[in-house]
Amino acid sequence: MPFNLRSIPVAVLMLAASACNNDINPDTDQIATSVENSSPAASENSGNQQSSPQFTEGKDYYLFNRVKIMDLQAFSQPAEAYSILLPKDWQSEGGVIWTAPGQTCAGTTMSFSAQSPTGEFSFKILPALTWAYSTNQQLNQLQQTSQYCGKGEPIDARQYIDQVWLPELGNATLIEAKNNPEVVTAHSEMDNQARAEMMRYGAAQVNYRHTALTAKATLTNNQAAILICGVTNAEVYVPNVYNGSMAINYTSSASRMIFTYPADKMEEAEQIVSMIIGSIRTNPDWKEATNNYWRSVREQKQIEHLGKIRLMDERTRQIGEQTIAAGNRRLAEMDNQMRSWEAKQSSQDRMHTNFIKTIREVEHYRDENGTVELSSGYNHAWSRSDGSSFLLSNSPNFDPSSVFQDQRWKEMRKIE
Repeated sequence: MPFNLRSIPVAVLMLAASACNNDINPDTDQIATSVENSSPAASENSGNQQSSPQFTEGKDYYLFNRVKIMDLQAFSQPAEAYSILLPKDWQSEGGVIWTAPGQTCAGTTMSFSAQSPTGEFSFKILPALTWAYSTNQQLNQLQQTSQYCGKGEPIDARQYIDQVWLPELGNATLIEAKNNPEVVTAHSEMDNQARAEMMRYGAAQVNYRHTALTAKATLTNNQAAILICGVTNAEVYVPNVYNGSMAINYTSSASRMIFTYPADKMEEAEQIVSMIIGSIRTNPDWKEATNNYWRSVREQKQIEHLGKIRLMDERTRQIGEQTIAAGNRRLAEMDNQMRSWEAKQSSQDRMHTNFIKTIREVEHYRDENGTVELSSGYNHAWSRSDGSSFLLSNSPNFDPSSVFQDQRWKEMRKIE
């Protein structure tokens, strides 16, 4: 199969860009969320101090830390690719995975996992999977497979969950599945650009079909899971200039995230997962460098395979150093506050948030720094007006300025 029919869909269509490494570094940014406190205990008096309600972390509220997901392979120095909020004390690992040009399913993906200290909650971003099929049977026979790349006819997100994912999870039973039309719309934003590029490489016609679902399933041992799945199918018509026939090549890509939890803690799980997924942000400098590299690969058509993804050629080095340097300078300057790129949502970031809309809606709040988007389902929200610290609670008795003895906490105003 020609290179462009394999590499382009991987670079263009993957929802979650995702071999695990252990360089996940906690940043200083924190967000605290609070569940409803029904019966706060009274604190003991100490000297002349007035007694006040006691709130338990992990029960009455959650404190979130921002961690960095790194790319250690592509450039001359580690580059931050994504950031994500995780509850305090969760353990995490993972990073960006590169498959070199010339190999099966060349492209960039990501693998990431996190787990609560007790192990009862876990969250994973699984590497994107790609599979291909062609009406030209000779191409089907030549098609190669790898760890994240296989053969098969196109299927949608619901078929993927039913036929592939649930069997992989063992005796899993689907409880419900909801479509995400907003995610489909976000996916479609890049269709015209990808179609134009494919047609420059000789395709006669290119069609895309996107499907996205958020589902819930029961697992074994009284466990349950929230499954988040997006599937893109690309249909490429390739003319045969020798006999006038037309072959149709299909390339499908699936992105997957899973949150597991005790079956009797569904509400708590929904609160946590909505904050986690809604917080995923993509570093635009890393994204630009990566996109520029793969664009140069497709345009050059011939790239020498060096065996390891690092500095594949001089152009890659220049692109990487120039764009990543700008991002690293900003990180150094803004080490103790939320970076501007984390406060904004790119098209891909909106996909993560829109997936959550079938679990919990998001709300917009305003503080002295402007408007922020936080998980809904709470009656009260506060911030320290530093762009990095937020607290959500349903308890009318929970006042962070009192509990934390920090007068910088101010209640936020909900806006439409």
